Amino acid sequence: MPKTKLRIGWPGNFREIQAEIPAGDPPPWDADSKLSVVGARLPRVEGPDKVTGRAKYTSDMAPAGMLTGGVLRSPHAHARATALDLGPARKLPGVKAALELEREPRYAGQAVAAVAAESPLQAQAALDAIVVTWEVLPHVTDPEEARRPDAPRVLGGRNPNARGGASENAADEAACGRALAAASASVDLTFRTPVVEHTCLESHGSLASWEGDALTVWDSTQAVASVRDGLARGLQVPANSVRVVKEHMGGGFGSKLGMGETALIAARLAKEAGRPVRVLNDRKAEQTTGGNRPSSVQRLRLGADKAGTLSVMWLESSGTGGVGGGAGCSGPFRTLYRAGVMRDEHTDILTNAGRAQAFRAPGHVQGMFALESAIDALAIEAGIDPLEFRLRNDASDLRRAEYAEGARRIGWDRRDANRGAAGPRTARGIGCAASIWGGAGAPGAQARVVIARDGSVEVQCGTQDIGTGTRTIIAQIAAEELGLDPGSVRVRLGDTALPYSHGSGGSMTAPSVTPAVRAAAARARRRVFEACAEALKADAADFRCEKGRVTAPGQAPLEWADACAMIDGANVSEMATRERNFDGLRAGTAGCQFAEVDVDLETGKVRVLRIEAVHDCGRVVNPLLAESQIQGGILQGLSYALLEERVMDRIAGRQLNANLSDYRIAGLRETPEISVTLFDVSNGLTSTGVMGIGEPPIIPTPAAIANAVSHAIGKRVTELPITPARVLKLLGRS
Repeated sequence: MPKTKLRIGWPGNFREIQAEIPAGDPPPWDADSKLSVVGARLPRVEGPDKVTGRAKYTSDMAPAGMLTGGVLRSPHAHARATALDLGPARKLPGVKAALELEREPRYAGQAVAAVAAESPLQAQAALDAIVVTWEVLPHVTDPEEARRPDAPRVLGGRNPNARGGASENAADEAACGRALAAASASVDLTFRTPVVEHTCLESHGSLASWEGDALTVWDSTQAVASVRDGLARGLQVPANSVRVVKEHMGGGFGSKLGMGETALIAARLAKEAGRPVRVLNDRKAEQTTGGNRPSSVQRLRLGADKAGTLSVMWLESSGTGGVGGGAGCSGPFRTLYRAGVMRDEHTDILTNAGRAQAFRAPGHVQGMFALESAIDALAIEAGIDPLEFRLRNDASDLRRAEYAEGARRIGWDRRDANRGAAGPRTARGIGCAASIWGGAGAPGAQARVVIARDGSVEVQCGTQDIGTGTRTIIAQIAAEELGLDPGSVRVRLGDTALPYSHGSGGSMTAPSVTPAVRAAAARARRRVFEACAEALKADAADFRCEKGRVTAPGQAPLEWADACAMIDGANVSEMATRERNFDGLRAGTAGCQFAEVDVDLETGKVRVLRIEAVHDCGRVVNPLLAESQIQGGILQGLSYALLEERVMDRIAGRQLNANLSDYRIAGLRETPEISVTLFDVSNGLTSTGVMGIGEPPIIPTPAAIANAVSHAIGKRVTELPITPARVLKLLGRS
C-alpha cells in the first residue's frame, strides 16, 4: 500500500506520521487540508421534512388493509400460565390472528400473547377476552435481596448472582490492602446509582407486511441489518427474503440496536392474518420493556502518595440489569487513570424486572460518577486542588488541554471565593469531571455513489439516521469530495436493500460510514473525469471540480451537469467498503465538563446554572450537529443526575412509575446555560478523520454536577439522583 505523510494533532500539538493508504482510496484529510463544505455549520437536510410533518415514522405508516396488533402482558413479576385460552379472542368481530408467546413470564410487563384486529378497540377487546389462569411464583426485584442464598431463582437452576471475577492482571486483595495502608492519602467510599429508562419519545414499534414468502418490516430501529438477521432467525427464513426499512426514528439511545419484540410479533401476526400488522408499544410497555440502564453499587478505595500520584485503585461493583443485560461499570476505572496497584471485580445481579439494554455509553455514566467523585474526595483528602490532582494523574495531553480551556471558561480560579456568594440560604459550587470513550469506527460499512447523466448525485448506505444528522454529514462528505453543494446530494439511508452498514450505536456511525462514502464518491468522480477526458482528448488526472464547475488545464470550464452528460450509459455507480483504521494519533476521544450549581440549603433543591463542555471528535464535519449532540447528551446526563429513577413495588414486583408523569425527565425548567467548545483534532485514523460524539457528552455530566454539589455543601454526594431529600439528609436536616 502507498504511504502518505500526514500532519496530525491539534493546535499546539502537531506531529507528522507516515500512513499506509489502501490502493484506490483518496489521501486522508489532515491538519493542512483546506476544505470548503466539511466543517461548515449547515442545518439538517431532513429538517424541513420533520417540522412540516412530511417525515414518516413507524407510527405514521398505515398501508391499505393494515391491522392493529395488541399485546397481552403479564401482571405478575413471575408466574406460570397453567391455562392460556385464545379461543374467546379469536371469535370476536374483527380479530384476524392470535398468538401465544410466553407461558412463564419473568417480569411484570413481559409479553404473554398477541392479537391482530381491524381496529384498536377490537384488538383491546380481544386481549380482554383471553383467558389466563396464573400460578404466581416467587420473585425478587431488590438487588440486595437477590444476592441472598435463599433468594428466588430468577431464571431457575443455580443462583446466578454469585460474586464475579476480577479483571485480568489485577492485584490481589492483600496487595491492595498493603498499598492502601502505605498511601499518604486514601478514601473508601460507596456510590449508588438507580435503574433508569431510555424513555424514547417514539416507542418501540413495527409494521410487518408479507408478499408471498417475502417480508418487509418498517421498524423503529437503530440497526436495520440486525433486525433483518434477527427476524430471519426467529422466523426460520432466509435473510435475503427479509427487508427492513427505517426512514426516521424518534430516539433509541441504544435500546433499539437489536431486534425488539414488536418486530417478531408483528411479523408472526401478519403471516397468520395474511395482512399487514402494526404493533406499537404504549407508554407503560415502553417504560417496562423498552430497556434500561442498570443500577450500580460501587465501592471505591483509592490511595495516593505524597506527590499526589495515584498509587492504588480498588473497585468492587454490582448492579442489576433485570432478567438480562450486563451491569458492568468498570470502563472508566480501567481506562481513565493508572495506578501501580489496581483491582476491579463486578457482580451482575438478576432480578424479576425488565432487561437492560445498551444505553448511551453503557456502564460509563454510572462508572464515571463514582470514579470522578472518589477522585475529587481523594484530592481534598490529599490537600490538592481537584483539577490539579487530575492533571497530575491524567496521561492524555489532549484532555489536559481541554481541562485548561474548560477551567478558564467556568472560572475555576474563583471557585472557592464564590462558594457562598449565592446568598445566605443558598450555596454555590463548581465541579468537573472527565470523559473517555472510543468512537473510532469499524471496518465493513459500505456506501454507493450514483451520478446520473443529468448531474444528480445519490449516496446509498444502509446506515440509520437516528436523529443525529447522519444524512447531513454524509451529504457534506460526498459534496466535499465531488466539489458540489451539499444540497445537490441526495442521501438514501435506513434500508437493508441498500449497501450494508453497522448499527447506529457506540458513537460508531459517522467514523464507520464517512470513509466509505468518501471513497465511493472519489471513485465515482474519477469515472466522470474519465468520461470527460475521453470526450475532450485530455488526461483524466488533470480534471478538478470546485463549486460545481469542472476544470482542466487547456480546457474550457464545464458545468457539472455538462460534464456528467459525457457519461456513457445512464449513470456511473461506484461502491466502497470501509477499511481498517490507519496507525494514527489515537483511537478514542477525550473531553471534560465543568458544572456550576446553586443548592437551596432550606429545601435541598439543586439548580444547575452552567455546564461548560469541552470535547473532541476528530475532524468536526458539522459543528452545528456536533454541538447539538453534546447538548443532548448533557441534558440526558443532567436528568440522570437530578431526577430519574425507576421505582419498583417490591411486594407486587411491578414498576410504580411506568409513565411520563411519575417518571420525571429534565425539561425546560431544568435546562441550564450550556456552552460547548469543540477541539478539532486531525487524528490520521481514516481518510476523513471523523470520530463519534454520541456517547462522550453524557459520561462526565452527572459526575461534574455531583462534584459541584459536594463543593457547594461540603458533603460528598454518593447517590443518584441528587434529590432534595438526599441533599437535606447530607446536611443533617432530614
